[in-house]
Amino acid sequence: MSIISDSLKRIKPSPTIAVTQKARELRAAGKDVIGLGAGEPDFDTPDNIKDAAIQAIRDGETKYTVVDGTPALKKAIVRKFKRENNLDYSEDQITVGTGGKQVLYNAFMATLNKGDEVIIPAPYWVSYPDMVLLAGGKPKIVKCDEKDGFKLTAKKLQKAISKKTKWLILNSPSNPTGVGYSKDEIEDLAKVLIKNKKIHILSDDIYEHIKYDNFNFFTIAQISKLKDRTLTMNGVSKSYAMTGWRIGYAAGPKDIIKAIGKIQSQSTSNPSSISQAAAVEALNGIQDYIQERSDAFKERRDFVVKSLNSIEGISCLTPNGAFYVFPSCKGLLNKKTKLKTDTDFVQKLLEKSNVAVVQGSAFGLNGYFRISYATSMQNLQKAMDRIKSFCESLL
Repeated sequence: MSIISDSLKRIKPSPTIAVTQKARELRAAGKDVIGLGAGEPDFDTPDNIKDAAIQAIRDGETKYTVVDGTPALKKAIVRKFKRENNLDYSEDQITVGTGGKQVLYNAFMATLNKGDEVIIPAPYWVSYPDMVLLAGGKPKIVKCDEKDGFKLTAKKLQKAISKKTKWLILNSPSNPTGVGYSKDEIEDLAKVLIKNKKIHILSDDIYEHIKYDNFNFFTIAQISKLKDRTLTMNGVSKSYAMTGWRIGYAAGPKDIIKAIGKIQSQSTSNPSSISQAAAVEALNGIQDYIQERSDAFKERRDFVVKSLNSIEGISCLTPNGAFYVFPSCKGLLNKKTKLKTDTDFVQKLLEKSNVAVVQGSAFGLNGYFRISYATSMQNLQKAMDRIKSFCESLL
């Protein structure tokens, strides 16, 4: 009899982490691998944030803190939501976790009962379904068409709702597609949700500040009739290049926030005290570099999209946020190329051209692959040349 739990058997390791690790191993073995799988900015954490962390160490802020976030950080988060989203929260409506991933996991563990359904639009971030499964829930995957910008429509949402539906997950701008929902699109979804009063919404806003082409970010909690049913998750990892600091946070109904704190009190307890001090500075301090870095990401996006669309058999939408593109490789999956799936495509690309990307099926939609352009233009230029040569070799 295996000692491993049945719940763990229901999930798989993160495909994006697996690709990143594979790229590391190949580089360590002497291969000139370009990794386009990691979902983290290549920029460094700004100096003012580092300085705040160093000062916190010198000031002796090295003890346990309140389980779900220091008062200083909660105050900063409250101000952030008011300043940037015009949303009013009290400190007891805020939770802080060890990264946004823990906040999401805690939310599902705290709210899902066996058989509860969570609507997850596909393509989705790889961890959503597995978190739901670990918590005893049932992921209800809704495939979103490329012609709709890979976004959930009100019609598809309505069709997916059942008596067992407990949550809807919305991620805008999205990982893996980079597309963001406009205010009008969110309002269309809201009309369906307002009628279905038992459904809660989990809004993953982690890429809020990485946006392009005058895209106006709008989060569903700004719909007043849904605010009391919405848990809005965000963090400092992407906007402030603080992935390793591990600070995520959320705002929402007091009962859910309290339940999340209860889970956290019996698992990790508080996030790092030093990371929390750094996050206070991130949210309260200068914000100028956010736009500067978004401009740099936009330049990379434009180059990558143009390069991909020049390759026969590949097509790619232009995203309006995050730092990912989600091109189609369906034109190369045929008898002539001997490639049957997107997994075949990415494996051969890595084997023949030393470029690591992630197959679209890992995100719930076959026939695509994800590229993270959170790397240097030099790397991107080399990678696009290699991808083009690889694709041409198949034809």
